Amino acid sequence: MVRIETGMLARSKAGHDHGKLYIIIRTEAEYVWLADGVCHTVDNPKKKKKKHIQIIHRIPEPVRSLLESSSPLQNGHIKQIIQSESQDRQEDKHV
Repeated sequence: MVRIETGMLARSKAGHDHGKLYIIIRTEAEYVWLADGVCHTVDNPKKKKKKHIQIIHRIPEPVRSLLESSSPLQNGHIKQIIQSESQDRQEDKHV
């Protein structure tokens, strides 16, 4: 079984949001709750089956710091981290 943790990045593999990057904010047996800080906020996360996401086995440093300090993840943080990660991935494709 794949290890899924709060704070990890995940990419949608199915649905109208296919390819979109999220941060996992909660996990359960069969589902995860995802936030992007814009459409799907911390207060209104997207519920998605685990089989419909691709886990990126890395917790971005700003998320790790917030989780370790027990500070709540805020939409502004999530939006900024996802934008940064998306830019990094675009740069990787052009190498």
